[in-house]
Amino acid sequence: MTTTRTGDRDHPRGASGATTTTPDRSCRPAPDPAVEVRGLRCSYGDFEAVRGIDLHAGPGELLAVLGTNGAGKTTTLEALQGRRPADAGHVRVLGLDPARQRRALAARAGVVLQESALPDELTPAEFLLLWQKMAGGGNLTHRPVDEQLARVDLTHRRDVRIGRLSGGERRRLDLATALSADPELLFLDEPTAGLDPESRADTWTLIRQLLHTGTTVVLTTHYLEEADALADRLAIMHEGHVVVAGTLDGVLATRDARIRFAIPNDTALPGEHLIGQATLTRHRGRQHVEVRTTDLAHDLRSLLAWSQTTGIDLQRLHASEPTLAEVFHDVRATTTQEVTR
Repeated sequence: MTTTRTGDRDHPRGASGATTTTPDRSCRPAPDPAVEVRGLRCSYGDFEAVRGIDLHAGPGELLAVLGTNGAGKTTTLEALQGRRPADAGHVRVLGLDPARQRRALAARAGVVLQESALPDELTPAEFLLLWQKMAGGGNLTHRPVDEQLARVDLTHRRDVRIGRLSGGERRRLDLATALSADPELLFLDEPTAGLDPESRADTWTLIRQLLHTGTTVVLTTHYLEEADALADRLAIMHEGHVVVAGTLDGVLATRDARIRFAIPNDTALPGEHLIGQATLTRHRGRQHVEVRTTDLAHDLRSLLAWSQTTGIDLQRLHASEPTLAEVFHDVRATTTQEVTR
């Protein structure tokens, strides 16, 4: 049986701990979700690839859809884009039914596929001009070609044949194509695969700019640090199910933080009133301690105060908040245990 754990962002609090007041918006209608999915199911013959999942993203949010290989991520994106019909469930993207209103959705959404087929014989400038003529039958307003190329740092490759571009440069041209008409929503399927670290950082900056101006983004990625850096909401899939879902902050808040340090072998550990649950290993004359805690700031202050009072040095001290990589590892470990039972 697969369970779904959810997390939601806490109310912001001021320095005094009191809940921060916000203007009364009760008279304003809540914005419609940009992506709303309930009970989505998709099958290939007798194989059910997506098994009743729910997804949600508000305007201007980035929803990261993560998962193990074969989890159903690509099938889910195809259903959201209208490239394949859902077998069951409710799917709305920008208020539209993708399967029945695919052309209307295409006029308002950009797509970067996991793999694309760019024509080797054209230059980036020629391809973008051709794309503008083809997309929307000329009904869309597109950015000038040179502006599109500058946006993804391809100005210097403007007149080079696409067949001579590197894999990362071709990926950036995919992104320029998707952004040609300033879409309201952007689907990104592994958008930074093959990019060098500098190009990946530039792409993150561009995505943040798009989010700031109200563009909604649905992202799939194998780079967990990418989702950690960009996502407002996330869904982690495994074998067609959404196993973990919620806001990024809310999901991380369901995990423990960690404090790691080493002390001499003959040193007594701090009492339980100072630190939470700890695991201990001994190696090369030292005790290596790992503390799992739900209150990192409090336990770290207590530990440092104990160190100062006793004069015992905390060697190799390291404190870390929970990470998305740990959440993903827990999902894989838990689902693997369920399969082997």
